[in-house]
Amino acid sequence: MGERPVITHQFDAVIVGAGGAGLMGALWLVQPFEQSSAKKKPTIAVVSKLYPTRSHTGAAQGGIGAALGNLENDSWEWHMFDTVKGSDYLADQDAVEIMCREAIETVYELEHWGLPFNRTPDGKIDQRRFGGHTRELGKGPVRRSCYAADRTGHMILQTLYQQCLKHEVTFFDEFHLMDLLMAGDRCVGLVALEIATGALHVFQTKAVLLATGGFGRMYQITSNAHALTGDGVALAYQRGIPLEDMEFFQFHPTGIYKMGILLSEAARGEGGILRNGEGEQFMQRYAATLLDLAPRDMISRSIYLEIRAGRGVNGQDYVLLDLTHLGRKVIESKLPDITDFVRTYLGIDPVKAPIPIQPTAHYAMGGIPTNVRGQVILDAQGTSAPGLYAAGECACVSVHGANRLGTNSLVDILVFGRRAGRAIAESLDTLKAPPLPKNPEAPIREKIAQLFDSRGTERVATIRSELQQVMMDHVSVFREASGLTQAQEKIQALKSRMARVTLSDRGLQFNTELLEALELVNLLALAEVTAACALIRQESRGAHFREDFPKRDDGQWLKHTLATRAQDGSIQFSFKSVSITRFAPQERKY
Repeated sequence: MGERPVITHQFDAVIVGAGGAGLMGALWLVQPFEQSSAKKKPTIAVVSKLYPTRSHTGAAQGGIGAALGNLENDSWEWHMFDTVKGSDYLADQDAVEIMCREAIETVYELEHWGLPFNRTPDGKIDQRRFGGHTRELGKGPVRRSCYAADRTGHMILQTLYQQCLKHEVTFFDEFHLMDLLMAGDRCVGLVALEIATGALHVFQTKAVLLATGGFGRMYQITSNAHALTGDGVALAYQRGIPLEDMEFFQFHPTGIYKMGILLSEAARGEGGILRNGEGEQFMQRYAATLLDLAPRDMISRSIYLEIRAGRGVNGQDYVLLDLTHLGRKVIESKLPDITDFVRTYLGIDPVKAPIPIQPTAHYAMGGIPTNVRGQVILDAQGTSAPGLYAAGECACVSVHGANRLGTNSLVDILVFGRRAGRAIAESLDTLKAPPLPKNPEAPIREKIAQLFDSRGTERVATIRSELQQVMMDHVSVFREASGLTQAQEKIQALKSRMARVTLSDRGLQFNTELLEALELVNLLALAEVTAACALIRQESRGAHFREDFPKRDDGQWLKHTLATRAQDGSIQFSFKSVSITRFAPQERKY
């Protein structure tokens, strides 16, 4: 096997993840210093599991929400109201206000950097409707989503990466995050595995920004790429940092049947209709005003209720997304990626026939708790972990609460990636790089050695498949106590079986089998927390629907869940108040 080399680096700041949040954070770390001759430009590194333009931000299709008002009257206050209402009133309203205000300047910033938005006839950024976005505090749908066909995230990723290259940001591509180095509550660096060589790299730094994305691969049917295994979230949890609101995991209503590949909400924004096996536009039963543009949690539940009632297509567990009435020009010009996906994977031409769809695990509302400056917080009082920041899907500043509105993921990663980058830049003069622990890579060497030395009979793929199935069965759109208890028991059994996993490949270079084993450890930890949080929250709110507690209970549960890993490995729970500034909780009707 050979000795695994260790290489040490020193940077002023290290960003983990090269999606929208990470790249935006990097840009706002370097830009202020380039504009000031009085200050020395800091040394910045971006450590990425993938080549940056393969990051999952590129899979975001439909658009980025901002109240530009280019086609009809709009305001950031209406955007804020929609976000709070869509969150089932669990979002922190001070953070939501910041996001909706700053969304406008963020979109114009992207435009100035060269992002090729679709245009109106008079040359303004084009906008279209999206689920849950309304005018005048819910009176009707509004065109708020700024888009580049149905590949908006891809365009954002390309634009930001080009800007990072222009500003000479240093990239470590295809490096897998292995550990966070902590001195008490202070983050002092990290350890990463270079995939190409098997070498361990130790990064000493004043500040770490985690922008590692979500963890949807714990589900069998998911829109998430294979790389989304929650590495940053799991490592923070294992280091004693609490996780917030992990019970809330969104299922996007329109994934390709059996595959989970996302068909953007942009399809319904352009006028697509959901139909059951009887051809009905069934959302009339569930959201009479917004219909097929109701929030995602409501539509996903409605689809399953139709299937339960026997109105799936040919008695099966799917319904149809009908675009045929839109015409070839709209479908192929405004939805080109969706068109390609459907033709490639299903052999269906969406111009001529409706598309079989089912809800697909899509987005984690919960994650590493932060304040509005991106600083990781350690408790309900907002105590920060010095030198540690998080932004994007891995973080929970709680602008999404119990359910995220479409387009707000891109707003979130850019607004709070930028704010985290600014906060780090402002703190670099006062932050010092503390000494690293002795032999900081030693725990990782031991973890890898245990996997290589195991002579058990278990396989990573088998355990992962069983985990994904139990999460689909018991911790998905509908939940209840007995199923959640079964899920917890099964996850514990799978964690025990991980000790008997054996690897066929014990080499150093491009050992993807090793990486998959390490990723599975992270997924098991996050699945365990998700199931436990879902069991403890005895109400239904947003994406968390308990059939044994079908009502929202503001008296008992208008609060955030914090789950912390105890030293014995058990989960300890505490709670944090929701910030309510403008909009008091109301019944959620659409």
